[in-house]
Formats: sequence, C-alpha cells, structure tokens
Amino acid sequence: MPQTITRGIKALIDEANSEIETLSAAEAIEAARGDDVVIVDIRDPREIEREGRIPGAFSCTRGMLEFWIDPQSPYAKPIFQQDKRFIFHCAGGLRSALAAKTAQDMGLKPVAHIGGGFAAWREAGGPVEAWAPKKKD
Repeated sequence: MPQTITRGIKALIDEANSEIETLSAAEAIEAARGDDVVIVDIRDPREIEREGRIPGAFSCTRGMLEFWIDPQSPYAKPIFQQDKRFIFHCAGGLRSALAAKTAQDMGLKPVAHIGGGFAAWREAGGPVEAWAPKKKD
C-alpha cells in the first residue's frame, strides 16, 4: 500500500513563509553590508562549486542545520551562538524558508530568508564569488 502524505511540501513551505521574515534580494544585499548579519548558505557543496557563493557567507548544508545550531550538540558551530541576524538562502528560496523556520522554532533569532534565493541575489546584482577549495597545510 502506498504512503498517504497528509502535509506536502507546498503546505510546509506556505506555513514557513507565513511565520518567518522574507527579504527581497535587494533587502538582503543591503543587510549583508552590516557587521551584525550572517548569511547562511544551506545549499549542497556541489551547488556552491557550480554556481558560486555570496562572499563571506557561512556554508551549512540543510542536513546539518539543527545539529550545528544546538549548543548542546557535539556538532555545534560557535557562529550560531553569536548575537547576529541570520539570513538563510538556498538556490531558489524553498529550502531556505524551511531552514529559517526550523532555526526560528529552535530559538535562533532574528532570522530571515532570501525570497528567490541565490538566483534572485545574483539577478539583483549581489556580489558573487567563485568557490575555491580550502588549501591544505
């Protein structure tokens, strides 16, 4: 017997968007100029390698988000303990809506996401840099 999905991705994304702040790409570009903002790129590393990245963005794949936010997790990242505004983005704005809602539900604040994601950022003329592998010592 096939599974019956009672709340699909559209409902989850609609719910997330109704509960979080969504920034236009232009608003995000302006906000990123501040020292009190962390841009969080939740795309897969292959996407970043292929498309480039927002300069200075913190890369956190969607699958590790909860583990990196929670200070009690053995995988916690100190960046998420800072008193900053966290602006999430993905390629098109769907995964980042879910990520921002999850982060907000966990108590991270303030959070927002970029409507239209990296594609909108790039179209709005936001700075983009090529991905470069970390140098080994």
